[in-house]
Amino acid sequence: MLSFRLLAFDSMGVRSMATVVETGDVKVLIDPSVALAPRRFGLPPHEREVERMMELARVIEEEGRDSDVIVITHYHYDHFDLGRKISLSIYEGKDVLIKHPRENINRSQRVERAPLFLRSIEGLPGRIEFADGREFTYGSTTIRFSRAVPHGTNTRLGYVIEVLVESQGERFLFSSDVEGPSLREQAEFVLRADPHVAVVDGPMTYMLGFRYSGDSLRAAEENLREILELPSLELLILDHHLCRELDFRSRMPAISNRFRTAAEASGMRNDLLEARRRELYGR
Repeated sequence: MLSFRLLAFDSMGVRSMATVVETGDVKVLIDPSVALAPRRFGLPPHEREVERMMELARVIEEEGRDSDVIVITHYHYDHFDLGRKISLSIYEGKDVLIKHPRENINRSQRVERAPLFLRSIEGLPGRIEFADGREFTYGSTTIRFSRAVPHGTNTRLGYVIEVLVESQGERFLFSSDVEGPSLREQAEFVLRADPHVAVVDGPMTYMLGFRYSGDSLRAAEENLREILELPSLELLILDHHLCRELDFRSRMPAISNRFRTAAEASGMRNDLLEARRRELYGR
């Protein structure tokens, strides 16, 4: 039986996609980190955001202690931590499956962030494997990775790897930071997987007209409509970049009632603290 828990997401008040997937064979922790926007609306993080970040960091750390596998899909700080908020002890003895630190990667991640991460966990994991385009088997569970695909609509922010966990006919997909998906190469892994549950980084609508175009939004909506028609899909969760503005559902009226945020799927109300930063400061 495959189960999952959505630990920390933007709809819960932090920048994160931290997720646990558990089968009868293995417990997989994906992207164990939390972060906050250093500036939004010209304002630093509010104390409520900081409190929520530390609260959810403790949740991730607790889940990490008895995980068997830890996955890092790319080297942005909201997807991996250097021990500043989450103890590096979660990596002790684990299989750590990571985005290749030197291939299909932008300069800042290749030169700075990936080496920094690898140095920080040196000597802790049982093994470290570069996961791009590969699959790993644990009993009757398979963890399959896409080849590296762009982080968003181009490669300026680097590449990510998408993740599929399959066990006894049940399939769970984690897209990482595809910002849509707006590109066909990002959507293809999801479409081929035909998952029962898909956790997808939605369109970056809060940057619409600046770093995210109307054409990209329309392409994302078309790809998502196709994903929603997959024969096995029971639940589509859209979150992360999508949940950085309050009225995110109005951006995609054709599918606005056909997906849930991570908070909603977890039985909670959306609490978009970053998008409410001016309100929190009384402005």
